[in-house]
Amino acid sequence: MELQDIYYNSSDYIETASGNKVCRKSVLCGSQNIMLHGKTIIQSDCIIRGDLANVKIGRHCVVSSRAVIRPPFKKFLKGVAFLPLTIGDNVFIGEGSIVNAASIGSYVYIGKNCVIGRHCVLKDCCALADNTFLPQGTVVPAFSIFSGNPGRFIGELPECTQTVMMEHTKSYYQHFKPKMLKS
Repeated sequence: MELQDIYYNSSDYIETASGNKVCRKSVLCGSQNIMLHGKTIIQSDCIIRGDLANVKIGRHCVVSSRAVIRPPFKKFLKGVAFLPLTIGDNVFIGEGSIVNAASIGSYVYIGKNCVIGRHCVLKDCCALADNTFLPQGTVVPAFSIFSGNPGRFIGELPECTQTVMMEHTKSYYQHFKPKMLKS
């Protein structure tokens, strides 16, 4: 099924040389520690906490509106240490989701309003259904679907998941277009 065109106000977005589209209404704390590898979309009201630790986001990723991405932390007797967060290529993060994972592989779909607890690991080619809550330290295996509170395995994804996610994120990027001004 072909995606409908999604139009945005071009004055609300900054487009980088590598094709990233970042909304001016999003909050990127510590932007020097946030690495976007290209053709990634950061929509409005997102918060990415690069001030805590490095955040690396791969190519053709979509971070939907009101999503929060922050690196995980580890408590010690004398303080707290924040660990880097790596997100692979072709990842879709749904609206209102909170990501506090240790790492997210490539070709991952995260639904709307999901909460991913500290130190969670999402392997390549997996999915979280809408409103899923993953407790601290959960590992989501490749080609699996998790859902619920707490998130549990509910099914397997087909072997073509990598191709499907590549097509979905690339198509989303191609259909994310600036509004044409009427003359």
